Amino acid sequence: MTTETAAVLEVQDHRRDFSGLTYVYPVISRRAGGVSVGINLNPNNACNWHCAYCQVPNLARGEAPPIDLAVLERELRQLLAELASGRFMERHVPEGWREVRDIAISGNGEPTSSRQFALVVSLLGRLRDEAGLATIPVRLITNGSLVGRAYVQEGLRRLARLGGEVWFKVDAGRPEDMTRINGVSLSPQSVVKNLARSAGLCPTWVQTCLFRWDGLPPTEDAIRAYVHLLQSAGVAALKGVLLYGVARPSMQNEASHVAPLAREALECYAEFLRDAGLTVSISP
Repeated sequence: MTTETAAVLEVQDHRRDFSGLTYVYPVISRRAGGVSVGINLNPNNACNWHCAYCQVPNLARGEAPPIDLAVLERELRQLLAELASGRFMERHVPEGWREVRDIAISGNGEPTSSRQFALVVSLLGRLRDEAGLATIPVRLITNGSLVGRAYVQEGLRRLARLGGEVWFKVDAGRPEDMTRINGVSLSPQSVVKNLARSAGLCPTWVQTCLFRWDGLPPTEDAIRAYVHLLQSAGVAALKGVLLYGVARPSMQNEASHVAPLAREALECYAEFLRDAGLTVSISP
């Protein structure tokens, strides 16, 4: 691993190249509450969405490239061994965050665009257990747009058998807001269908990024449409909502439009969601 002695992980910095590896990278995750071992299946910076708040530089439209599973296995073994030894934690992780909280399939694009997704899930489960970390979850962080694909559904079944979970991105409930925030043309009905399908295959949380756009917070109508979408998917079928703000600068052309909300504003939105019967966790 090619990290510098003085380099320290920060909540505000989720660089994929911190560890000098191709597919595996450590970050401090606000939502996970400690060290998250990231699995980047999109080293080509390709995604089928273009979110305004995305921190990936040189983001391009596209899918994940073929994954060298042997390299992924070697890199993950290496990082898990360093984390287990304690040396990495002491040198690179601030006190209060020095615990491995999850293995997260995430990275620089939509990970389920990898046709090897189901194979990756099985590989991560095996290496996690071999490292003595069977109690930590394997998580998929996804925009959920490809849940209709058969290999993605098989991957979600395998994830469920590992005791894992899905963090499914839903940032808006109206088509115009989805286009502005996520850079895609979607119908709310298609999101409802994919979210309900995901929840039926694997425990699923909704992850939602809220922020000010051109200085203005989300409107009441926008939030009501968002809540209606979640209710249409089935509140009882969802684990809850992971509500978070922007902590790191966007690397997209839309960056000038995006600014953080105060924690108090996030708390107000969270109460609105709780009133709708949803469990909510906040990470400003």
